[in-house]
Amino acid sequence: MGLRIYNTLGHKIEAFVPVDPKKVGFYGCGPTVYNYAHIGNLRAYVFQDTLSRLLRFLGYSVTHVMNITDIGHLSGDADDGEDKMVKTAKERGQSVLEIADFYTQAFFKDTERLNIRRPDVVCKATDHVSDMIELIERIEANGHTYSAGGNLYYDITTFPTYGELASIKLEDLKAGARIEVDENKRNPHDFVLWFTKSKFENHALVWDSPWGRGYPGWHIECSAMSMKYLGEQFDIHTGGIDHIRIHHTNEIAQSEGATGKQWVKYWLHNEFLVMNKGKMSKSTGDFITLDKVIEAGYAPLDYRFLLLGGHYRSQLTFSWEAMDTAKNARRNLEQRIANLLAEAKALPDFPSGSVTAERAVSLLRTEKARCYLADFVQALEEDISTPRALSVMQQAVKDKELESAEIITLIRIFDTVLALHLIEEAKSLHTDSESVDNADEIERLVAERTEAKKNKDFKRADEIRNLLKDRGIALEDTANGTLWRKM
Repeated sequence: MGLRIYNTLGHKIEAFVPVDPKKVGFYGCGPTVYNYAHIGNLRAYVFQDTLSRLLRFLGYSVTHVMNITDIGHLSGDADDGEDKMVKTAKERGQSVLEIADFYTQAFFKDTERLNIRRPDVVCKATDHVSDMIELIERIEANGHTYSAGGNLYYDITTFPTYGELASIKLEDLKAGARIEVDENKRNPHDFVLWFTKSKFENHALVWDSPWGRGYPGWHIECSAMSMKYLGEQFDIHTGGIDHIRIHHTNEIAQSEGATGKQWVKYWLHNEFLVMNKGKMSKSTGDFITLDKVIEAGYAPLDYRFLLLGGHYRSQLTFSWEAMDTAKNARRNLEQRIANLLAEAKALPDFPSGSVTAERAVSLLRTEKARCYLADFVQALEEDISTPRALSVMQQAVKDKELESAEIITLIRIFDTVLALHLIEEAKSLHTDSESVDNADEIERLVAERTEAKKNKDFKRADEIRNLLKDRGIALEDTANGTLWRKM
């Protein structure tokens, strides 16, 4: 079938056809490093990682680029408010670069704990100001800019398709314009390409430019850095849905205003992670970090499991109850894998390095296992449906018609994309299970007990629990089934 993805630009699911048939250029919006990433932010990076792993699994050569915003991002995306980096630096009594370095390290600590592979290129905005200046000069040469109040603005009326990504027409923007925040703007939706001291008299970081000593707007950095590493036309740009209306819309205008050709073919946006009271926000202090999740007794991979259980384009509600469900489901899965490891006695051979879907077929010995692989691939090729992919994996683990070694191979293949460290995590439970010679019998009794409880035959359920206890087997009832282990 081939990969099909929802393209925000076309507002529909489309077949993925990269610019180069075997290579994929992929840019993902990175963090603004003025505070810790909250778990809502981290959803975007788990999605980026899953997409990157999937593309490689499907046989593409991938160049994944991600920026680090350490200058220019104001608290309001539309050129208003304070500079986020400068505000934190003042509050902490540190330099902007010290703040950026600290929170960049904290960000990558979080991504490593979530088993997120570091992108092929990580680029800091402060290292690429010269690239931004060069790109702004091209935009200016093409007649898209004007100077006012010492700042250089992009005139959106010079770009007829402005707002297409967000399904907003240029004439509607004009008609719906309200109070002008920046009196220098010709249009309220025009945006700054280059700030001078007219915006902030004493800005922490400034550079010389043709428009005066100052610093770049937030939007220009992504255009400049993506083009530097991926060229003027590339395949995929990702980010949260909150970027569609302003940031990504402005990126398109300035990028295509410079080159005169389509910049990005496919735009992929993940939905929000929300709490009952709404979206997490750093500005209000109402957010949860990964450290808080760990302090509450959960593993980072429990959170990754939770995210994979929801489709990236669907809003996902975070709760501690949902984390309990994810934790128990992951433990149940790992226990089953541990039992398989015990039965198999030894891990089957598996190639080192990355494994593609095409290569994976040859690693499987039975047609039924290959069918599971096909179902897994199909789920992911249909707009990256990780919930369906997880379901396929859970079915395979329980399949009594497959040999343990075959299932273990399947799990290793699936984990190439899901990145849950399933085999590694199950090995810690392997010691408890490896001396159990009658695992099938135990599974049968556990299933019988589950059925007895369902039928309210609690006497029989208790008898089975006590029988297994006498055999040295402890049971743990969870929201996702009953786990067992050797006492």
